[in-house]
Amino acid sequence: MALLRRQQQSIGAPRARNDAALAWLLLAGLTLACGHGSVRAQLPSAPSFAGIYTCVDDKGRLLTADRPIAQCSDREQRVLNKDGSIKRIVPPTLTAEERAEREAQERKDLEEKAAYSDAVRRDRNLKIRYPNEATHNKARESALESVRASMRASAQRIKELESERKPLQDEADFYRGRQLPSRLKQQLEANETSVAAQRELMLTQESELLRVNRIYDMELEHLRKLWKGAPPGSISLVSAPQVQTEPR
Repeated sequence: MALLRRQQQSIGAPRARNDAALAWLLLAGLTLACGHGSVRAQLPSAPSFAGIYTCVDDKGRLLTADRPIAQCSDREQRVLNKDGSIKRIVPPTLTAEERAEREAQERKDLEEKAAYSDAVRRDRNLKIRYPNEATHNKARESALESVRASMRASAQRIKELESERKPLQDEADFYRGRQLPSRLKQQLEANETSVAAQRELMLTQESELLRVNRIYDMELEHLRKLWKGAPPGSISLVSAPQVQTEPR
């Protein structure tokens, strides 16, 4: 028994040593793998490819570089991919005057775009407001009637002033050849001023009648084009005014 035990011990000892050596090798391998990974993680990544800049300078030479070319700042530069295809085009660097011109043009373009949008919206609203010529004629008559009413009021006021003047004139005849009392003189002058103002107002109202008719004529011509299918915003327009009665 003792001999058998010594033989087992002699066989188990090398096996234990082999197991320990294998474990040590595995541990060393894991350590190296982790260290190698950390080293790779610390290495900087390769820079991304920005492209190849190319242009023809003012002497006709083809220039290339890995960054914008100063000699070609006044002209466009092509940025190429690795395979030679165009990645993008860099526009020329503008002078202060050129930048101002471009900004002015951009502002003009924005203004024209806004004006066009307003014209489209105005035309659409116009067609909604006046779906046919009858509705437009009705609006014209309403605007003209406002002016005519003001003219009738002015005419009526002139008649009233003439009636008010008659007794004043009769009294003035009594003082013929003599100096008029200051009160009577002031009343006659005020009456004359009021009549002149009303007559001037009537002349203005007659001009307003012509103006309203002219603008409604232009608007009707515009509407007829829209009714026939012209796209909104495609034609110029003079809108009819909102007429108000002149104060007396």
